[in-house]
Amino acid sequence: MKRQLTPDTCCTHGSAAAGFAALSHPVRIEIIRHLAGLDHTCCCKDVVGHVRLAQSTVSQHLKVLVEAGLLHRQSERQTSRFTVDFEALNALSGKLADLVEACAAANTLQAGMREAASND
Repeated sequence: MKRQLTPDTCCTHGSAAAGFAALSHPVRIEIIRHLAGLDHTCCCKDVVGHVRLAQSTVSQHLKVLVEAGLLHRQSERQTSRFTVDFEALNALSGKLADLVEACAAANTLQAGMREAASND
């Protein structure tokens, strides 16, 4: 089941977690980086040539990225072609930025409270 990550749907914790989980493997990050640098769609065999892993392994990584909504998959005859969903990747990036900002603000608040308590 493909999860569509858009600015609206990426705001759910579940969708963001699925996107982060999809990017939690170094090979999947390399696949995204590779596909993002191309100006055309790419088939699994082309990705295999880039990452030098078995086709079945690359196929599984591509499936995870598609299901997380980070790649578009287009069927073309007996093969599939892949491109990066830049809108979804940007939405996920925004969600991560929001998380970092919220954690930094909470940390600043906690530090201020500790300092105020130590001055009493």
